[in-house]
Amino acid sequence: MPYSTASQFLAALDPDWARHVAAIGPCLHEPKPAREPYKALVRAIAYQQLHARAGDAIVARLLALFPEQVFPSPEQLLVSDISVLRGCGFSASKIATLHGIAAATLDGTVPAYREAQAMDDQMLIERLTRLRGIGRWTVEMLLIYTLERADILPADDFGVRDGYRRLKGLSDAPKPRAMSELGAAWSPHRTAAAWYLWRVPKG
Repeated sequence: MPYSTASQFLAALDPDWARHVAAIGPCLHEPKPAREPYKALVRAIAYQQLHARAGDAIVARLLALFPEQVFPSPEQLLVSDISVLRGCGFSASKIATLHGIAAATLDGTVPAYREAQAMDDQMLIERLTRLRGIGRWTVEMLLIYTLERADILPADDFGVRDGYRRLKGLSDAPKPRAMSELGAAWSPHRTAAAWYLWRVPKG
């Protein structure tokens, strides 16, 4: 298993982690490295602040507008009628973000996959969060799922923070800064740690 070392590392942290890793089993994180950053960012915007099923439906409606290809090009996205994109389920704010991503891809601000792979995490975060509607969490999802970075902890993610609260039996979830500080001890396996925290049972 590619994440077996991470699972062993996390299980050795303390009894809470040991119990949780034993209950969940091996880390089965599945990146999507075939996607270009442009495609990954467009998909991420579709899912922002929505349940997975709603995001799936929006992406499906977007792709259905371009039946002759796998994914719309930046040029096509830029000239797509706003009302058509609204019909897919994108808000006005998200449409502005999509157009910004498309334009930034054409001018090289959004790097191609090979260039992105050569950039370090913080460099990519700083570059892409300059775009409208692109926050740190969105870039971290790109790092985790598209670029296969093994040491990313999305400390702003409510699921990560609330998972830690449940793991430790706390009354309140840590704030993002505190979560980031706690997660420093999980390096270099913070991506696997996030995967496990997303799976802490509720209740």
